[in-house]
Amino acid sequence: MTRPLAVVLNPQAGGGSARRAWPALERELTRRGLSFERIEEKSGDAALTRVLALPPDVAVLAVGGDGTVGALLPAVVGTGRPLGIVPLGTGNDFAGHLGLKPGRFGDSLDRLSFQPRPVDALEVTVEVGTGAGRSAVLLNGLGMGFDAQVAANMIHAPPALHGFARYVWSAVQTVRELTLTPVTVTVDGAVQYTGPSALVAVMNGTRYGGGFRISPRSDIRDGRLDVLASRAVTRGRLLELMLRVLPGRHLGHPAVTAGQGQAVTVEWARPVALHLDGDLAGTVQRVSARVLPGAVLFLTA
Repeated sequence: MTRPLAVVLNPQAGGGSARRAWPALERELTRRGLSFERIEEKSGDAALTRVLALPPDVAVLAVGGDGTVGALLPAVVGTGRPLGIVPLGTGNDFAGHLGLKPGRFGDSLDRLSFQPRPVDALEVTVEVGTGAGRSAVLLNGLGMGFDAQVAANMIHAPPALHGFARYVWSAVQTVRELTLTPVTVTVDGAVQYTGPSALVAVMNGTRYGGGFRISPRSDIRDGRLDVLASRAVTRGRLLELMLRVLPGRHLGHPAVTAGQGQAVTVEWARPVALHLDGDLAGTVQRVSARVLPGAVLFLTA
């Protein structure tokens, strides 16, 4: 790799695992003869400020999880600045979509020599709710209702559980709190679904929750977003769907509606929980999203 490189390390990612892994990663970077600038800040905003000040030809290697990558997106979306990932966060779902696994530095660093390829992103506007007026750009996707409540309940999981196991524990607990809320999902101007629902997901990537393949047909280069919603479900049916979502075998199930397009609007009858790339974002009643084709140059296969 001949391009300049900034390695952005999130010291909080993965409960500190990214920070603990730095000596080994630094040795591997040095062994490969890579010249790099290390950026480590206490907040994503501070790291973003430093990246924004870099020349546009400097590639960014995000060391952390989905949240770390999301914090840096304003510096790479539409700028032509290449982005790579070393997945070491609590949530590594977009990296998993790319075939990258936590701790396998070699796979991530091999891709630094690849020709950057454009991938899509999502532009999201939260229009009503406690997060009113906020906009965000995402790489992986968002969830409303059940799956966002799962993310909220993860703080109550036993400390010994991490990653996927933590998500599963929280999902099982959240089933007990199941609430159905009327929703209308409109894709490219046509109503995809209207009626009671437990959750709606708008995805660019294929998976969330550390491995649940919520959107198995997503393609990050097809210029389309994928929208999935549950119909009215019981607790038992929701547990059944969770088992189907894990391997991505839920599409076509009568309790699931799925569509694809370039823009979506989701309107709920009352506020529901929202997550953006796995980060909780309050409650919401109306969200709109559109795909940004080829908005990010990614160092990937």
